[in-house]
Amino acid sequence: MVHGGSRFIEPTLVDDDVVAAIEELRPLAPLHNEPALKAIREAREALPDRPHVAVFDTAFHATIPERAATYAIPREWREDWGIRRYGFHGLAVASVVAQLDAPRIVVCHLGGGCSVTAVLDGRSVDTTMGFSPLEGVPMATRSGSVDPGALIYLVEKRGVSIEQLGHALEHESGLVALGGLDDPIGFSVYTYRIAVAVAQMAMALGGLGVLAFSGGVGENRPDVRDEVAGRLRFLGEFNVVAVPAREELVIAEAVRQLLG
Repeated sequence: MVHGGSRFIEPTLVDDDVVAAIEELRPLAPLHNEPALKAIREAREALPDRPHVAVFDTAFHATIPERAATYAIPREWREDWGIRRYGFHGLAVASVVAQLDAPRIVVCHLGGGCSVTAVLDGRSVDTTMGFSPLEGVPMATRSGSVDPGALIYLVEKRGVSIEQLGHALEHESGLVALGGLDDPIGFSVYTYRIAVAVAQMAMALGGLGVLAFSGGVGENRPDVRDEVAGRLRFLGEFNVVAVPAREELVIAEAVRQLLG
């Protein structure tokens, strides 16, 4: 399950109340939570006498300090409506970190969705995705971070509806809007934004020991890894590795610990 909000920060036994709470979170990650909810309902119907466990992608980032998780927006939005940075790809990042032995790791999980996470002594301390999986670096079809003023302009002055805006940012942006990684502009924008994000994460860590790449792009495009790492040599010496994400192992261990 991708989005657990602030309630679900540990593996959780699924009951009707949990399903209802996850349902409320569906708008925060519509590409992911909706099919996961469908799978939960079908599994509970098919196996009603078996325990069902939800493991949340956002839970790994529950250790992010308030200074990194807080948006500079009105207090009511933050405290009453839960508008904050949650982070995603936690299961993938945790599986990568488990395969490494270093105190300061930046994980670039680059696939359909893309994120960059700072991990200090095994704990997430900052990440690029925020309230939703739209924030951060450019992705396959998602925009990543865009000036909110530009979005307000599109709605108020260009007649773009909220529905059109959401669809475009989720499905018609990112690399697909830039011509892909084989287009010089697409490659340049993508790798530059990732390198900027890694530098930010290195600041959060107080240095960089290992730069790890995972996901379909991260593992299989050495040209992306070389370009990003090459822009960061001013940080000093660090190791660059490609590590397969093994989310299923993290999930299995979480379920084992919960159920004994």
